[in-house]
Amino acid sequence: MDSVRSLIQPVTHNLPAPIRDIGVGLLGDTCYKALILDVDETNVDCIKLAVSKGLGVGIVAASAVVKVPQILNLVRSRSAAGVSFLSYLLETTSYLVSLAYNVRNSFPFSTYGETAFILVQNIAITLLVLHYSGRGAVAALLAGVLAVAATALFGLAEGTALSIDATQLGYLQAGAGALGVASKIPQIVAIWQEGGTGQLSAFTVFNYLAGSLSRIFTTLQEVDDKLILYSFVAGFALNAVLAAQMVYYWNAPSKAGVKTAGSTSSASATPTPSKNNKGNKSSKK
Repeated sequence: MDSVRSLIQPVTHNLPAPIRDIGVGLLGDTCYKALILDVDETNVDCIKLAVSKGLGVGIVAASAVVKVPQILNLVRSRSAAGVSFLSYLLETTSYLVSLAYNVRNSFPFSTYGETAFILVQNIAITLLVLHYSGRGAVAALLAGVLAVAATALFGLAEGTALSIDATQLGYLQAGAGALGVASKIPQIVAIWQEGGTGQLSAFTVFNYLAGSLSRIFTTLQEVDDKLILYSFVAGFALNAVLAAQMVYYWNAPSKAGVKTAGSTSSASATPTPSKNNKGNKSSKK
């Protein structure tokens, strides 16, 4: 290991300032020195922190596009089949509260950054589901309600009736954790009732599963907050159920799709009177 260290250290000691600053910002002075400058592979605590930071950055980066396939599915099909509006509404509410809670508590961005990106995508999906369900007016109203809620939750309405202090936000976060978990249930039920996953994106489901598992680790390493930890554990369990449904119903058409196809076949198989038939009836008379 000493020979490897002697090869690596000339590089790590001469990193460009921007890269060095990013490393110190992520790992802190102590762990940056131990892992990057000293190349100390025996410092277990710093290695755990580095793994946690790496997972966190990866999750945040992936979250920027994690629900883009779902959005594209909705736009291309112009249908919200298989996508639960209630599920997305509950999850959007939960993410909005959690984002405000993390920001106002100044937690490391790498431990919650995906919440911001997914929230924006969730809002888009929720509004699209309403739009393709013929409820455009409700979509406009919901957008306004979310804007007002964000103003209150992020502490931008101090001194007004909408003001929410840190204690109240803590209570809301406890509720948001439960809400985030509950948001998975309508989607699970919808898939079971439809007998298929419809327009639900497999990419989104499996990324959620991996992300929630990784978040359990990063929360244990970097955030001493049981409210957030328990919500990730419960969320992982239900994400596992969704992933299992995705595998089980992988090639199965939904009941709605089967019903539509059956109706079409029946319609095409029904004989329609031709002009010749009418003529035959006339001649018999």
